[in-house]
Amino acid sequence: MKTTLLALSLLLSLTASSAQAASELTGCAAKKADIEQQLKYAKQHNNMSRVAGLEKALREVESHCNDSSLLKQRQAKVAAKKEDVQKREQELAQAQAEGRASKIEKRQQKLAEAQEELQEAEHALVQ
Repeated sequence: MKTTLLALSLLLSLTASSAQAASELTGCAAKKADIEQQLKYAKQHNNMSRVAGLEKALREVESHCNDSSLLKQRQAKVAAKKEDVQKREQELAQAQAEGRASKIEKRQQKLAEAQEELQEAEHALVQ
């Protein structure tokens, strides 16, 4: 139990320090810093498959990332997530019109998930 708590507190502190460092950076620099932080953590825990994937991601960011294209990608993602939210709102309205409680609950859950994904995409715009 102590080991689990220690690992959890370590993970939380790494996440907090990563978030603090990333909050000072934006665009490709923030993306690179986040990957580097994850890479450091993966190396500390000897997760070699994760290390390989993160090293590849880091090379890709260093080679191909530029702030304007990243911003365009993030804006496109926000637009797609807005469409998803609208679709889920329509599905919920239809379920409410039908009056089936089980469908209404499922549609509400899907709408909440879509709204959360939209918020995450909007948050990424400023990073």
